[in-house]
Amino acid sequence: MSPAGEILIVDDSLTVRMDLADAFEDAGFSTRACSTLAEARAALDGVSPSPDAAAGPDAEGAALAPEPHVALVILDLLLPDGDGLSLLREIRASPATAEVPVLMLSSDADVRDRVRGLQTGATDYVGKPYDRGHVVSRARELLGPPPEPSPAAATILVIDDSATYRSELRRALETAGYAVLVATSGEEGLKAAADHRPTGIIVDGVMPGIDGRTVVRRLRLDAALRGTPCVLLTASEAAGNELQALEAGADAFVRKEEDLEIVLARLAAVLRPAVDGRMVPASLLAPKRILAADDSPTFLHALAGMLRGEGYDVVLARSGEEVLEMLAAQPVDCILLDLVMPGLGGRETCQRIKNAPETRDIPLILVTALDDRATLLDGLAAGADDYVSKAGGFEVLKARVRAQLRRKQVEDESRRVREELMRGELAATEARAARAMAEAKAALLDELRRKNRELETFSYSVSHDLRAPLRAIDGFSRALLDDYGPGLDERGRRYLTRIRASAQRMGELIDDLLQLSRVARSDLALHSTDLSDLVRTVVAELEREQTDHHPHVTIAEGVTALADRRLIRVVFENLLGNAWKFTKKTAAPRVEFGREVRDGGDAYFVRDNGAGFDMTFAANLFTPFQRLHSEADFPGTGIGLATVYRIIDRHGGRVWAEGIVGQGATIYFTLSPPSGGDRT
Repeated sequence: MSPAGEILIVDDSLTVRMDLADAFEDAGFSTRACSTLAEARAALDGVSPSPDAAAGPDAEGAALAPEPHVALVILDLLLPDGDGLSLLREIRASPATAEVPVLMLSSDADVRDRVRGLQTGATDYVGKPYDRGHVVSRARELLGPPPEPSPAAATILVIDDSATYRSELRRALETAGYAVLVATSGEEGLKAAADHRPTGIIVDGVMPGIDGRTVVRRLRLDAALRGTPCVLLTASEAAGNELQALEAGADAFVRKEEDLEIVLARLAAVLRPAVDGRMVPASLLAPKRILAADDSPTFLHALAGMLRGEGYDVVLARSGEEVLEMLAAQPVDCILLDLVMPGLGGRETCQRIKNAPETRDIPLILVTALDDRATLLDGLAAGADDYVSKAGGFEVLKARVRAQLRRKQVEDESRRVREELMRGELAATEARAARAMAEAKAALLDELRRKNRELETFSYSVSHDLRAPLRAIDGFSRALLDDYGPGLDERGRRYLTRIRASAQRMGELIDDLLQLSRVARSDLALHSTDLSDLVRTVVAELEREQTDHHPHVTIAEGVTALADRRLIRVVFENLLGNAWKFTKKTAAPRVEFGREVRDGGDAYFVRDNGAGFDMTFAANLFTPFQRLHSEADFPGTGIGLATVYRIIDRHGGRVWAEGIVGQGATIYFTLSPPSGGDRT
């Protein structure tokens, strides 16, 4: 079932665009293909020329037609007019598209390139050459479960090598209201079942390659597909066929010479039982991501070719360090490690993976040219799940990978069953705890209020007690410098100067922490506030205090908002103070205050052309004590932007930052004070 929106495919290869568009449209999705960043930006902007506008000169001035909502973006890394990562940053920076899933699709690249894409904001990453079914399957996972289908929209997978019978059965099923998928072999059918999760399956018993009974047996071994109803067909009159079909796990058995109405009736009967709504795991037959590490490029690429031939998405690493870096950025389904690599070897890498709670359950196979008993025992003792000699060939390795994936799925299913039982017990426990919590909540609330009052009194008392010795340290160190400085050597003067600077910094930190505390406690006094006038006042103070640095300041006139003037002044003191600080090393420093329309509402901003920052770390800017620049270059307490965030949050607004290293930064914020006057 198509999502409420379209799949935007951005790739400079016409072959890739057409292939993926066909794959998604076959799966019921609406698509739009773009070959450049410019086309993709136009699609994401939400408008494009209507058909009339493209008809010719007579249609000049035709209206723009709104585009459908983009549900998911498939983005190539390298495009003719730029880097795909730049578009990814724009998608994440825009409130309109920040939550849209982005699947990076790119040729084999260094692990660090893949990690960079994921850290920049990609939701998932698939390498080329890709498996189209794998890409569709990953997209389904990113988009989340579709709405529950109605019985009339049930999807039936028909697996039969006879084109004539397949066509007749498809027409009959579609006439009966079913959606139909077809496969011409058992192998193709198993893959289609994993990719599309049909409501039911009709499979021919006799086919080249994997026969119908084997298909059913494999489905019954797959935790994700074992509950799918299966009807087994046969043209054979041999006695015992029905018994063999049912023993293989089929739900019904029908001979092909029987009327198609009987096939439909049998199908309806096996579909009739209600299916529970429990979540099922990913299919064992669905595409899996394999992380393979080896320092031999020849072996690594041969291994990748073999694994991709089996339908796996393969990530290539050349060292243990790259393996750990990749696992920190993106999960995988299985790991293949060479035992002997430069730097971090396979054994130590294996130990680190198995000692980490996030990765210890991933199947890990050591692959090595060493083939002695001691090495095998040592590898398994390090935590490896299996050990394969390179001399055994790729066929053995393929079988071991399948076995490990199958074991992992069984373990996951057992864990899921236990978790379901525990959730039931937990729900009952939570109900009892909720009653007890409700009874205790009122008493705790009163106690909390009392403790807050005590803490407020204590914090002011402690700050007063701390300031007194700090003032003494500052004063006496200054007196020593003034009175005895000429008699001290350079080292002594330097020590005294550092003592005084530390005391002053501690005083600033106490002041900033108290300010943050007051911001969190004080009531909002909301009035119509002239923000332009407030900015001018703060700028004038900065110019008086910092006579050696005067950026060119532009202030938009007549900007007003409903706000607490005292608290919003604190916002501007921090934002403009930062702009002053970070433009000190700029040749022609500029600072600007203004207002823009964002998402249909006013957004206020303070912009500078100073040091800027890497957008990768934008989310950390408003966390206390987070610093993106060295203390020596740009001193500060690291509390200012946390204070700004708290004030804007209390005003019901939002604050965010955009920046480029070496080119400057812009801090945006909105103000939407709650009608009650405060926001807790």
